[in-house]
Amino acid sequence: MEIPVVNACQVEACAYNTDRRCHALAITIGDVRHAHCDTFFSAPAKGGDPTVIGHVGACKMSDCQHNAQFECQAPNITVGYVENAADCLTYSPA
Repeated sequence: MEIPVVNACQVEACAYNTDRRCHALAITIGDVRHAHCDTFFSAPAKGGDPTVIGHVGACKMSDCQHNAQFECQAPNITVGYVENAADCLTYSPA
């Protein structure tokens, strides 16, 4: 199984975001109620591996049409702002 790539991240305030690209090795999406990027945090320095594009390591949104046993099955995702929160914009309720 291939893990989905974070195709784009519009959340430039995230410590893992450089030039609108996620550089965390793997992110976690959601909790039981909301499809936020659980890996998001802001810091004065940037982190992650600048040679790597982030992937989705886990997704807690069991009601998403792309979710199978808490693993994302979408080919890629986009992270962006929804009401001032870093969210998975690819999330789609089943």
